[in-house]
Amino acid sequence: MTKTDAGADWRTYTGTGLPPILETALACFMEHGYHGTTIRTVAARAELSVPGLYYHYPSKQALLVALVSHAMDDLWRRSAAALEEAGDDVRGRLDLLVECLVLFHAHQRDLAFIAYSEIRSLVGETRTTYIGARDRQQRLMDRVIEDGVARKVFTAPYPRDASRAIVTMCTGVAQWYRADGEHSPRELADRYRAMTRMTAGAV
Repeated sequence: MTKTDAGADWRTYTGTGLPPILETALACFMEHGYHGTTIRTVAARAELSVPGLYYHYPSKQALLVALVSHAMDDLWRRSAAALEEAGDDVRGRLDLLVECLVLFHAHQRDLAFIAYSEIRSLVGETRTTYIGARDRQQRLMDRVIEDGVARKVFTAPYPRDASRAIVTMCTGVAQWYRADGEHSPRELADRYRAMTRMTAGAV
């Protein structure tokens, strides 16, 4: 998905938006884990030679970095668009940011799961960059909750803790959500909006 597409309708999902090689790598990582996947396995499933795969991505680490970077960039664009839609309404900003997080982690479950679970496999500067992107994403919710408390719209006694709890709950959807489960992503988003209002102490 392009930046324009995400900004135009951050609720719409039509696949992962990944190029075919990364789609293949994602499937392999989901099946075997990062460390259990070999370049040869990815190349064979992508119907490429190993040198052909290396032409596009020089290492297995490069595949992982491309996946997590795509995940964080897409979530950031969608989150920014959701907050822009809400405007200055702090309740609306909480509702739409939560909706964005839940929809992303349900629709992009595999991608979000790998981005979360394989942070341990990132090395060097790439790990530092990912943590920076994750922290930047967290600060969006921090500011929403802190602003709501400052305006006396939210009554959470520990705003930063409430913000972390809300984000953890929303991102945790990727750990258990199944497309054939009891609730659709839309229904989950509605439920989580109600639960997070209580967490924030919305009045």
